[in-house]
Amino acid sequence: MLTRIIAARYLGGHTVWLRFNDGLEGPVDLSAELSGEVFEPLRDEAYFARVELHPELHTLVWPNGADFAPEFLREKLLVAA
Repeated sequence: MLTRIIAARYLGGHTVWLRFNDGLEGPVDLSAELSGEVFEPLRDEAYFARVELHPELHTLVWPNGADFAPEFLREKLLVAA
């Protein structure tokens, strides 16, 4: 089964709540993952808050083209649990 995010919402700071297609859900803090040119704008919390769930890619995306693979986000959630 492909890993897909089926629901997401911004919680504050650099944290989003995610629900995956296998039922796993919870908050993911991405503050430690915002290095590199494409992720630099996301350090600004107001910009980070513009996160969206892409309807076809089933992962988080931002207006500047930044995104994270759903598998990476799922692993972050499992490690935090």
